[in-house]
Amino acid sequence: MLGTKLAFSTAYHPQTDGLAERMIQTMEDILRRFCAYGMDYKDHEGYTHDWVTLLPAVQLAYNTTKDFHDMWKRDDDTAAKCIAEAKAYNKQRWDKRHMEPDFKEGDQVLVSTLKFNSLKGPKKMRDSFVGPFTIIRLIGKNAVEVKLTEEFSRKHPVFPVSLVKPYFQTEEAKFPSRKKNPTPPDIVEVEDSPVPVSKIIRARKIRLNGKDQRQYLVRFKHQTADKNKWLAEDAIPDGNLHLRRFRASSRTEQSHQ
Repeated sequence: MLGTKLAFSTAYHPQTDGLAERMIQTMEDILRRFCAYGMDYKDHEGYTHDWVTLLPAVQLAYNTTKDFHDMWKRDDDTAAKCIAEAKAYNKQRWDKRHMEPDFKEGDQVLVSTLKFNSLKGPKKMRDSFVGPFTIIRLIGKNAVEVKLTEEFSRKHPVFPVSLVKPYFQTEEAKFPSRKKNPTPPDIVEVEDSPVPVSKIIRARKIRLNGKDQRQYLVRFKHQTADKNKWLAEDAIPDGNLHLRRFRASSRTEQSHQ
């Protein structure tokens, strides 16, 4: 036909042509009423055989069916209405068990250690919360910025309210025998507390800032292989000792080749 374009759908993928699939589903539903098992007019096996004579009536009924908008003079909003009702119901259930936190600048809070991946000790044995820290700024309704102490100064100071809870000052007069909480665990930082070197694995030469530089792949004690680092000679802890051992082992390997 003039002005039309033939567009084939993807094989074995009915979702490609959803309009046709919707029509086929409607026709199957109509025909099921005429030829399905269990009709009043059926033979001894329970099937009707006169459905062919009823096809013209089915064709006429389908072809003369009006669009929903033409019949009712409005759009069908059933799906949109159901979605809106579901959202309102979920919001009601959520709001029933959750309240917006009432934090203010200057309040003291405890911060969850859930995202603190560099703390010492077994993860399951750590404190669930550390602090107290002082809130210095509110970021909307869902986040706060706190003033971190020196032990946590390398952490990003902004936390969602889901990881923060109010801190209540202990009344020491009521609990004279209670021990004070120990100081929060330190964060493991290689830059501040160098990890002892186990050995130097190999060397390489790279060009950095227009100059040739030799680097060494260093393995640290009590660390897995994924923690190995490429370091310059002057950045290796106790570099002289380990470099002598590395060069001696390299000469030995070359002599055996």
